[in-house]
Amino acid sequence: MVSPVTVVKSEGPKLVPFFKATCVYFVLWLPASSPSWVSALIKCLPIFCLWLFLLAHGLGFLLAHPSATRIFVGLVFSALGDAFLIWQDQGYFEYGLLMFAVTHMLYASAFGMRPLALRTGVVMAVLSGLSYAFLYPGLSGAFTYLVGVYVAIISFMGWRAIAGLRLVGAAWRWTELAAGSGALLFIISDLTIALNKFCFPVPYSRALIMSTYYAAQMLIALSAVESRDPGEDYRLSKAN
Repeated sequence: MVSPVTVVKSEGPKLVPFFKATCVYFVLWLPASSPSWVSALIKCLPIFCLWLFLLAHGLGFLLAHPSATRIFVGLVFSALGDAFLIWQDQGYFEYGLLMFAVTHMLYASAFGMRPLALRTGVVMAVLSGLSYAFLYPGLSGAFTYLVGVYVAIISFMGWRAIAGLRLVGAAWRWTELAAGSGALLFIISDLTIALNKFCFPVPYSRALIMSTYYAAQMLIALSAVESRDPGEDYRLSKAN
């Protein structure tokens, strides 16, 4: 098991550009009411830095680990989604929703289907159903089914991230905790977006949405660092 100190020493310096870019976003705090290519660039910059974070481990690393590659491609779609959401009031919200739906499917694929953890899946299904039922009265038109599909997809991603989490035994890895925590933060971020857009104004919504979103993406990117075939993870857990 890799110690947290070793992780900070090895991965911390590679994340410095991400932290700087995130600070730039919050310091500039460009008004959302005036979308521009500059504001899109500033918003996407932390995600670009996470691209570089994964590429810093070597192109060979990504090519040798399909799960890491899927997370990298997910980050590419995330940046596209961020750009579309800059112009959400101009009719591009649905495109952003589509980009992030693809992102979550890629992340879920990276996390794998073993162990299955059916009880965790049932809990996530119930919570996603309750969330959609709460949002439903505020939905209309295409959003009635688009939001429902999106809730199902992000909940599936959350299930697969949490299902792989093991806190004891030789198969335990800090990257699994990063994946699970990142998925939960992503769900919190997107649920805040939905509540703020379809139900009621959420106080300090933008700060809450973006802080949880950037943290989620960082943790999910970190989860790719010790990429291992999900089947190998499952075999190790069965052995212990």
